[in-house]
Amino acid sequence: MKEENKQITIFEGQKIRRIWDEKKEKWYFSVIDIISVLTEQANFKKAQSYWTTLKNRLKQEGNESVTKCDQLKMQ
Repeated sequence: MKEENKQITIFEGQKIRRIWDEKKEKWYFSVIDIISVLTEQANFKKAQSYWTTLKNRLKQEGNESVTKCDQLKMQ
């Protein structure tokens, strides 16, 4: 992926990683980074744990918006 398609944006003073997909014309954002900002959690591991717990609860409720993929690495 081209370097100009990998950018960091700032939301409420916090960095959020994102990647632009030219073919789909969509931005993809790091869920962990967004959770970190929304929960005011500076610790990456705790934000990651929050997402894992939330994802498991959503799966148990039958929510299909959560994929079966554990995690993809965003560079």
